[in-house]
Amino acid sequence: MTEYEAVIGLETHIQLNTKTKIFCSCKADSWEDEANTNICPVCTGLPGVLPVLNRAVVEKGVLLAHAMHSEIRRVSFFDRKNYFYPDLPKGYQISQYDMSLGNGGYLDLPMPGGVVCRVSITKLHLEEDAGKTKNAGNDRFIDFNRCGVPLIEMVTGPDLHSADEAAQYLIRLRQMLRWLGISEADMEKGHLRCDANVSIRPKGADYLNTKTEIKNVNSIDNVRNAIEHEIVRQIREVEAGNRISAWTLDWDDEKSELRKMRSKETEADYRYFREPDLLPVRLDDAWLESILADFPELPLERKQRFLEEYKLPEYDAEILTSERNLSDYFETAVKAYGSDPKKVSNYLMNDVLRMLNDSGKTAEQLKLTPLYLADILKLVDTGKINTSTGKSLLGKVEESGKAPSAIVEAEGLGLVSDDSSIRSVAEKIVANNSKEVEAYRSGKVSLMGWFTGQVMREMRGKADPALAQQILKELLDVV
Repeated sequence: MTEYEAVIGLETHIQLNTKTKIFCSCKADSWEDEANTNICPVCTGLPGVLPVLNRAVVEKGVLLAHAMHSEIRRVSFFDRKNYFYPDLPKGYQISQYDMSLGNGGYLDLPMPGGVVCRVSITKLHLEEDAGKTKNAGNDRFIDFNRCGVPLIEMVTGPDLHSADEAAQYLIRLRQMLRWLGISEADMEKGHLRCDANVSIRPKGADYLNTKTEIKNVNSIDNVRNAIEHEIVRQIREVEAGNRISAWTLDWDDEKSELRKMRSKETEADYRYFREPDLLPVRLDDAWLESILADFPELPLERKQRFLEEYKLPEYDAEILTSERNLSDYFETAVKAYGSDPKKVSNYLMNDVLRMLNDSGKTAEQLKLTPLYLADILKLVDTGKINTSTGKSLLGKVEESGKAPSAIVEAEGLGLVSDDSSIRSVAEKIVANNSKEVEAYRSGKVSLMGWFTGQVMREMRGKADPALAQQILKELLDVV
């Protein structure tokens, strides 16, 4: 039987997190607003109105274009994309076509086994969003709140060859968008939307066959599932001697199935022409330099540096660069601590991340600052508190916002290093546990841990464990 490979390209619509819409002053994020309450004559396309470009939209577009290794055009234009849907009140969408903000580009995807998949970018342009059609039984309602919300449409080349590669692209793109601070990239809220173009061909072939387009997918897992279903369907159709038609398909999340929506449009259907109400976007040197002045180290680059500079395991480096504020938190804590990045990583991975998950906060919102975390590690290292107290101190600092040393002093959490105090407790433990003493002296030396634990429990964890063990050894080794 013929072995097939999938050929996949993704079209993503990225909602930019500006305060206002792209061409008017209406609020941009209207996810929870009552229908048709966040609109004005401009975004609903009433006669005689003129759009005014939001400067922040261009600046966020430049950041993404730079991150995607795209050529940033110094002069770009807006165009009218003409089509007639109920949720498009003007009868056209203001978009960019042949002279868009970004030209070309790529994103390198690290895949399992050390393979890097380079995904080319064929389109990167600014545009406005349309409204939303809502079905309720036999009725259809139109909500114009999303009209004019600023988007970047970004289209890949046919460079992905599996549903897993497509999912990985979206994971890395979402990470990039949040890292740059230009989009919340929440697929469930429509901040990041994805259409997948899927075709198949015999493995090893270099031509492209007819593709279908999958729309209305609201999560990365569903994108993966929908693509897998379509690959299986196309192989089944071809093996049965049927032709693949260029259909637009709708993904039903609840039933995990694809349905035909309509035949797929082509660019000729949209009758593009220049938007007469908007001037060209001109990026001079000063403006471009100001946008890129504080451009951050990107997540994959930072992950590689963490591996090399801090000698972190691959897993740690991946988690610690998943979000920019978590990555910054780690690096600030390492610099404040001054040694052993792995120890800082352990506290973050095991304790701070749990704290973040439980509270719903981001790393930058914690009262347990990176400097306070470093202070706790230093208190443990110098023997002023033990590891257990250090762990409990994390929560106390987060709850109160007070400095770790102030809490240790106020609550008397410091280690007891007084020989007589520990010796008194140790003697009592030895005297009251003759059976265990006899077992230890008969060769079961592992009981030393048990004896030390009893002293620590009696002293509520405040005993210096090294000194406690030394005193116990003196007492138990006497025959």
